[in-house]
Amino acid sequence: MGNHEGISVYNEIGQLKSVLLHCPGEEIENIVPDYLRRLLFDEIAYLKQACKEHDQFAGILRQEGTEVLYLTELMAEILESQEVRDGFLEDFMDEGPVGTEGIREALREFFSTMSPLEMVRKCIAGVRTEELAAIKPKSLGDMVRNPYPFYLDPIPNLYFQRDPFASIGEGVTLNVMHSKTRNRETLFAKYLFDHHPRFQNIPRWYNRDKSHPIEGGDLLVLSEKIVAVGISERTDAVAIEKMAKSIFNSNEPFDTVLAFDIPKTRAYMHLDTVFTMVDHDKFTIYPGIVSPLDVYSISKGTELKITYEASELSSILKKYLNLPAVDLIPCGNGDVIAASREQWSDGSNTLAISPGKVICYDRNHVTNAALRKHGVEVLEFESYELSRGRGGPRCMSMPLKREKL
Repeated sequence: MGNHEGISVYNEIGQLKSVLLHCPGEEIENIVPDYLRRLLFDEIAYLKQACKEHDQFAGILRQEGTEVLYLTELMAEILESQEVRDGFLEDFMDEGPVGTEGIREALREFFSTMSPLEMVRKCIAGVRTEELAAIKPKSLGDMVRNPYPFYLDPIPNLYFQRDPFASIGEGVTLNVMHSKTRNRETLFAKYLFDHHPRFQNIPRWYNRDKSHPIEGGDLLVLSEKIVAVGISERTDAVAIEKMAKSIFNSNEPFDTVLAFDIPKTRAYMHLDTVFTMVDHDKFTIYPGIVSPLDVYSISKGTELKITYEASELSSILKKYLNLPAVDLIPCGNGDVIAASREQWSDGSNTLAISPGKVICYDRNHVTNAALRKHGVEVLEFESYELSRGRGGPRCMSMPLKREKL
């Protein structure tokens, strides 16, 4: 384990050494049509096939020499401590939110017989009302009939490990999620960074107690100097500025944050659904964002210097990454219909495992062919069900360690 401790991410494409995943579980089978929107899903996924696909994804990573860690297993390791376990459960119920003492007491009892791994899986799966024994009514809230079927909502978005925190340099942003239903996801990361021996004293460039949202899908570490961030439906400009300040005030080599102002719609959820880096000078891009795309640079100095970058995207990337030329590979290979279809199933959401070698969903065949035509090696896996959650291979993975370039 030795050399894998901690966090070290200084680029998007260096050999991926260690990655955090969450394989979808029972939470997927607790999504019901009435509450889809509340849980940010558009449709119901089939768990058995989703797991099969996720295992294929993890298998490719392992074949490429990447250490694959699972959130549930790391959490189970720290929940061996009774004190950590008690604290986590109370915090988790606060975030639930579980409003009444009667239900809290019943939940404490419900979880008390479980092993650490069962407990963490159950927290993610959600607790249905019929699972709890009779609740001793202690308050009005305990007595009033509530048709809602859960005491604790399922957390079906958790297989998108990219969002709750983000590795930048040797630290992390511990994020504030845009949607209330997803804020519980960042509690798992908080507990790992507070208690897991593998992640001791990791600096936090942003913390989950802040008021403005920022999500990992909007954060791309383009080089040792440059971090790109999407100002999106889910990441606020105020959060970006706070994050930039704390990174610049550290010993990290980063000196510029490029803020991409992308359209605030569900289709362009995060910057990494419309733009990812696949090689030193190659990027996938969804053509629909190129105009209008406003880019601002925030540079390090005694005061933050914020500048509107008036040139087009390829020139901005050339300038900041010191490249003679950049190759923007369009999602859908420039066919407007294919681009829009494949962007919906995350054609631009590639995960680089080394320079010029990426993992993609097999269904985005037009984009994958375009990547290959541009000299990128594409490793594919099945994507019938995972894609229903509106996220791709990059969304599903949180790199903990990449080789420096």
